[in-house]
Amino acid sequence: MHKLKRILLIAPSEMTLSPAFERARALACATGASLHIVAFDYVPVLALAGLLDHDAMAQAREGYLQVHRHWLEQQARFQRGTGIQVSTEVVWARPSASHLLEYVSDCRADLVIKDAHYVPALDRAFHQPVDWHLLRECPAHLHLVTAGENPRPLKILAAIDLSHLEELTEGLNDRVLDVASSLAASCGAALHLLNVSRWSVVSDGPKSVPTGSLDQSLGEAIEDAQQEAVEALADRYCIKGPRRHSLTGDPAKVISLFARQNDFDMVVLGTVYQPGYERFIGSTAESVLNRAPCSLVIVKPLPLPD
Repeated sequence: MHKLKRILLIAPSEMTLSPAFERARALACATGASLHIVAFDYVPVLALAGLLDHDAMAQAREGYLQVHRHWLEQQARFQRGTGIQVSTEVVWARPSASHLLEYVSDCRADLVIKDAHYVPALDRAFHQPVDWHLLRECPAHLHLVTAGENPRPLKILAAIDLSHLEELTEGLNDRVLDVASSLAASCGAALHLLNVSRWSVVSDGPKSVPTGSLDQSLGEAIEDAQQEAVEALADRYCIKGPRRHSLTGDPAKVISLFARQNDFDMVVLGTVYQPGYERFIGSTAESVLNRAPCSLVIVKPLPLPD
């Protein structure tokens, strides 16, 4: 079972206790993982002033950062009082995707936690949101947190994808369930399993075709095979019958609606980043993120050997 050892929280720069703050504290407490909190802070006015007087700007910047460090350390001391191992850092840099990804790579955390930020569709068409860059390129599992009532999740949904041959996704379904079951066990949460049937592999190629375009008998055979695979995975992770769900439709829409209607605190799903055409149209994980029914944990495949 996947065990968290180190959690990285990317804290907001506004010095506020956001939902991600509360979720990171709750998960660190539940799992026994150490927690490292980093905040990226950058004030353009101070940077501009440095063009005129570098020494004065450096002094003003250090004073500003000290206030932020002091606030963050206060939060860490409170959390250490509950038995959590906590460290903090404030970085003078814009919270851009490149800065965040570089920091995440150096930190080597098992789970990166950050507040999710909604970006309107029109803005997404011209500017890739930071959350999307992290979803695609973050080397660790990523937890994007929306506002929720329960810092420690009470209901977790593992959404799997049986539409591709397992070797094409590098065992991603098992990793999704491994992460989800570990979090559920640590938090005492109810774990549910969902598979959405719409796409089915009918050849050795990586692309899939809608089951509606298949011969009826072949479509039924594929659906039966997928259901057998769902049952086998559920048995392996001790998920009982009432918590096993198989639905049909567009995966992103079905997952989002099902999670919202059943009041899940967290959805765990996988993603495989593919450059080129797939990069433009995005993935199920990106589409679910756009709807944000609740907090998401994005599970990555095993890294390829060097």
